[in-house]
Amino acid sequence: MYDPITRVFTVLEILQGRDRVSGAELAQRLDVDLRTVQRYIVRLKDLNIPIDSSPGVGGAYRLRPGFRLPPLVLTNEEAFALALGLRALHQIGLAAFAPATEGALAKLGRVLPEALRESIRAIEEVVAIEPGPWVVPTSVESLIAAASAIRTGHRLSFIYEAHSKTISTREIEPYGLMHGDGRWYLIGHCIARKAMRTFRLDRATQLKICPNTFEPPSGFDARGYLAKNMPFAQSDYQIDVWIDMSFEEADRNFAPWRIASEPHNGGTRIRCGRDRLEMFAAMLLSTGRRIVVNTPPELRDTFRQLAQQATQAAESLTPIE
Repeated sequence: MYDPITRVFTVLEILQGRDRVSGAELAQRLDVDLRTVQRYIVRLKDLNIPIDSSPGVGGAYRLRPGFRLPPLVLTNEEAFALALGLRALHQIGLAAFAPATEGALAKLGRVLPEALRESIRAIEEVVAIEPGPWVVPTSVESLIAAASAIRTGHRLSFIYEAHSKTISTREIEPYGLMHGDGRWYLIGHCIARKAMRTFRLDRATQLKICPNTFEPPSGFDARGYLAKNMPFAQSDYQIDVWIDMSFEEADRNFAPWRIASEPHNGGTRIRCGRDRLEMFAAMLLSTGRRIVVNTPPELRDTFRQLAQQATQAAESLTPIE
């Protein structure tokens, strides 16, 4: 017993591979009559797939020039996940993908059945996704160039502005890309420094894929590398605090926060670099544990500001209309 939906998609596949296909040939290949072929064509047109047909005994069908799209067979959960993922691109600093996102969603809306279109409409109408205040936008072109160089094993050159504002030209063997802490990081072996380096992708410009190729290290783990090396990356503030929490608990709670931790005086010593202190201070306060600040002194000022704001909020009596 054949599945009619499968036959409809088969018609689309045949039309995509040929300039023109007669109704008789489609009927023969699908083992159906001409009337059934006509119903399949109507079904495809109902999905907004542009099919032209010529009338008569020798009539044929064709896709309009420029239209090529493989059929999509998605579950409701898959359609929802795809739409949500497209909408969430700007959450990781890729707002420049907005036109591509709208185009992809529009195409999905044209080819998916009505039931699955509801999943896309649900994302558009009821789900709001906004980037956090510490997300740094990144050039789409830079991300694509870096990813392409990594995938093909080519060196990558670019102009880089360091944290100190110094400008340099770099050429690297790129090993990995990772998004974390609101930023995109490019990891690779720097030819000039003859060592591994990590670069903020938003500070890299004029990325060019070089003709030189290289053999990347087998099984390179970008996540593991950054977890080991990024806590001490150059930042505006180098943080060193002690918290009244066991090392095991701290390791579980702070793992996503790009920090280095070690047992110390019955609690845990936490060290890391940050460009802004408010979010990190709020995270520490949310643990409800005693905190001792070693450095920087600006972190103590941040705690005082948060305490003042918390007091004002606690004493506020005017209701919101």
